[in-house]
Amino acid sequence: MLIFLDTADINSIKKGIEYYPIAGVTTNPTIIARENKDYVELLKDIGGVIGKDKMLHIQVLGTTAENIVKEANFIKDSIGGNIYIKIPVIKEGIKAIKILKKKGFNITATAIFTPQQALVAALAGADFVAPYVNRLDNISGDGVNVIREIKKLFDIYKLNTRILAASFKNVEQVHKSSLEGAHSVTLSLEVLENLLYHPLTDSSIKTFIEDWETTYNQTEFIK
Repeated sequence: MLIFLDTADINSIKKGIEYYPIAGVTTNPTIIARENKDYVELLKDIGGVIGKDKMLHIQVLGTTAENIVKEANFIKDSIGGNIYIKIPVIKEGIKAIKILKKKGFNITATAIFTPQQALVAALAGADFVAPYVNRLDNISGDGVNVIREIKKLFDIYKLNTRILAASFKNVEQVHKSSLEGAHSVTLSLEVLENLLYHPLTDSSIKTFIEDWETTYNQTEFIK
C-alpha cells in the first residue's frame, strides 16, 4: 500500500512528510488553482519538499492527444523529478497515453468512474489508474465496488497497473478501498490524520501516563 497526499499546500505537505510514510503527492488543476500561485514555481517547491525519489503526479489540461503530449513534455522539462503525468480517460487521453508510454513517461490515468475505463487505460500503458470513490458515492454509485471490480479485472488479465484510489471524505471509504486491494490511496492531510485517531487510544495513553506519574512522580521513562 502506498499513501499519497492529495494537496498542493506546502505546509500540509511538509507536515505529512515529517510524520507519515508518504510515497508522494498528487495534484489536479483545481488543487493547484486553489493555492493561487505561479503553478510552475509551486510544483517546483513541492518537488523540493518531497525530494527526487517520491512521486509527484501532475494533471494536464489538454483535451487532444497533441496538446496532452505537448503539456507532458512541458511538465517534464519545467518541473523535473519523479513525475507522473495524470491524463483523463477520454478517447484523446488514451491515445496520448500510448504515445507518451513509448517515450518513457510515467502515466496516471485519472477521472475514472468505471472498471472498463480503468481496463482500457491499463492496456494502453498507464502505470496507475485513479478511480474517484467519493464522487461516485455522491451520485448513489458505489466507489468501493468499482475498485473491487478493477482489481478483479487486473488480476484476471495479470496487469501490473496499480490502483490509485482517490476522492475520499472519510476513513471508512479508505478502509474499504484498502480491503478491496487498492494498491495506493491519495488523501487530504485531514483524512490521513483521521486514520490514526481513536478516542480509546488517547484515553489509554492518558491512563498510562497518570499511573506512571502516581508511582514514580514523573511523566517520562528517563530518570
